[in-house]
Amino acid sequence: MAWAFVLFGSVAGAQTMSCSLQDWKGIAGVNVTANRDSVELTWPGEQGQQNRARFALRDGQPVVTELAARKVGGAWIVLGKDLAPDFQVTTGRRRISTTELDILKSLHNDTPEAESEYKWNVFWDAPLEIPGLDSHLVGPARTPDEVKRATVSYNSNSCKVTSDGDRVRIVFNGLTLGLFSGDLEFTAYEGSNLLRQEALAKTDAPDVAFIYKAGLKGFSINPDTKLEWRDDAQEWQEYDFGGEINEQPVDLRARNRLEILDAGAGSLAIFPPPHKFFFARENEVNLGYVYYRKDSDSEFSLGVMQTEHGEGYAPWGVSDEVWDRRVRVARTQVYNYALYNAPPGTLQHMAVYYFLSATGSRQTQQQVMAYSHNDTYKPVAGFKTVTGHFHLDFNEMIRDRGTSDFMPEWIPVFRGLGINIVYLADFHDDSDFNDPGPKRFYEQKLYFEGARKMSDKNFLVIPAEEVNTFLGGHWYLMLPKPIYFSHAVPRPANQTFEENEPTYGHVYHLGSVEDVENFVNREKGILWTAHPRTKSSAMYPDEYKDKDFFLSDRFIGASWESLPVDLSQSRLCEERCFGVNDDMSKWAPKPKFMLAEGDTYMKVPSDETYPLLAINYLRLDKVPSYNESWAPVVEGIRAGNFFGTTGEILFHNWSIEGSGAKSVYTASIEYTFPLEFAELVWSDGAKVDRQIIRLTDTGPFGTKTFRIPFDARGKKWIRFDIWDSAGNGAWLQPVTPRE
Repeated sequence: MAWAFVLFGSVAGAQTMSCSLQDWKGIAGVNVTANRDSVELTWPGEQGQQNRARFALRDGQPVVTELAARKVGGAWIVLGKDLAPDFQVTTGRRRISTTELDILKSLHNDTPEAESEYKWNVFWDAPLEIPGLDSHLVGPARTPDEVKRATVSYNSNSCKVTSDGDRVRIVFNGLTLGLFSGDLEFTAYEGSNLLRQEALAKTDAPDVAFIYKAGLKGFSINPDTKLEWRDDAQEWQEYDFGGEINEQPVDLRARNRLEILDAGAGSLAIFPPPHKFFFARENEVNLGYVYYRKDSDSEFSLGVMQTEHGEGYAPWGVSDEVWDRRVRVARTQVYNYALYNAPPGTLQHMAVYYFLSATGSRQTQQQVMAYSHNDTYKPVAGFKTVTGHFHLDFNEMIRDRGTSDFMPEWIPVFRGLGINIVYLADFHDDSDFNDPGPKRFYEQKLYFEGARKMSDKNFLVIPAEEVNTFLGGHWYLMLPKPIYFSHAVPRPANQTFEENEPTYGHVYHLGSVEDVENFVNREKGILWTAHPRTKSSAMYPDEYKDKDFFLSDRFIGASWESLPVDLSQSRLCEERCFGVNDDMSKWAPKPKFMLAEGDTYMKVPSDETYPLLAINYLRLDKVPSYNESWAPVVEGIRAGNFFGTTGEILFHNWSIEGSGAKSVYTASIEYTFPLEFAELVWSDGAKVDRQIIRLTDTGPFGTKTFRIPFDARGKKWIRFDIWDSAGNGAWLQPVTPRE
């Protein structure tokens, strides 16, 4: 059905709006009322709270005429009135980097089609840096006219209210945002205090990379108006809007990406999606992801944002030599700020979340933080948390200080996140990775000793390495114990594969693909492709899919990192990560796996590490001590006994019951945000198919057990993953079912 009503704005004239309720189906406890001048939505929230949002049109401009909340039996508390949905976008031009292009050229695949494909997987790009870093640019230097900034405008003349499971959406047409155009959408979730606002917009322009700001403007400044947040030292701060008017949004380096408007008896929290809002960088420096803007002496705006420029990590060093080097490395990270992808015709979701609360800011903060387990990885019985691929230059730190008896700042970061096992990646931009002998072995000795001293009960530091020689592209190596080895290119003519070195004992000297295979098999290690199909692994593992080392079950697969970020995709790293996982499992005799990694540099407790990270939960009864064998970790990964997750969705168990046509895939989970969908994905070795299970009837903070019948006949492998309404996810490794 359609409701027609007249809306009166603050200026003369009337506007007739038709709001369609044709796709609205009742949801228990949720009420939608269309009056002559507004649409009112009320829905049950958390702990018995009721929420209310009212919407209207004024001269083509959608307006949130009220946000309110109330406790059970209490009066309505108004959190905001007459608010305009606000968006800003900054766009630049996406280019392929010289890293990827040089690899395509070396493999004789630098066709326009290949370049067009791989430019969307670029990592070393900074479209807003003018003129940019020449060594990473393809084509002429960037110019200022490549960067365009725009503020949203509306020419709305209709809206529609729809239901999808236990959520309700209100959509206004007529949104224009620079190169983008589309709709404005609000989503409320039965049983949750969340309200999601997003621009759903497309562009037909080529090569677009972008960032956005999203929020509400028109909040009233009253004598007691107060904005609160925790700073990066986790101390509470406030702003009372007694300062000067702002021309630009003021980005707050708020802890946990969260700001809260104190509305007297109630409060309104503003924050971005926990993980999908973030694109990969080389560090997790908190750049400020929420903002305020004092627009006049009577009004202000609030929202979420990405800044236009990145920053390098905090430099360190005792000696001038190390300090100067770390300053230079940190400075180059400014040019690693790739933004989001917007391929032509893709529907980008530019979202911000509001949390309506009938309580004060401190309790609201705790309620919001529950959605990300307080930005930690919650313990799960029978599992230990594993993450790695961090270039922390630990060996260099030890040599610079002259001792390993100190506490690096990255240790409390991982401990604070709830990580049990960290595998490092020294010998990357530090130390002498290409030295063929004693110098490298001395540095390895310090690396091993430092990792041993940093390890503790229930916390293991594994001195691993991104080796990157002989196989092609970048690849990672993990061993079950400390082992001295070199991999100089070329290996000196007088060196043998192995020898007994007077100081370091039995050592290896790798000099070929065959040496790598022999070494890994003999020492029972594992290896995998680092950052497949991007960075220095563009075209890998594709280029060695037929090689013996790849087909071996000691080559476990590839790393997972949310790169690139395309806000039109339903899954994080939808095409690159899960695409390569499916392809690898088709190519190899047994399924391959995706190990979630960080691939970042120095980190300190003030960083926002959680939103830029996904980790692994490995089936493990206990964390091995450093002086024990790490084989339980290595072999557990090799067997695929782990799941990857952003942290909001956690598996407790999974299995396949039965066989053949009577197979059943079972999995039990817990989750925080309302869920969106799960999928069972399989392949016969040639084609990939999937079954989507819609989960929009789920509220927040629940558990769920899946029992999904499937026919295992003819299926080479099968895997399962699940995603929530904020874009957070968890995924199991592919397995071979019983036919």
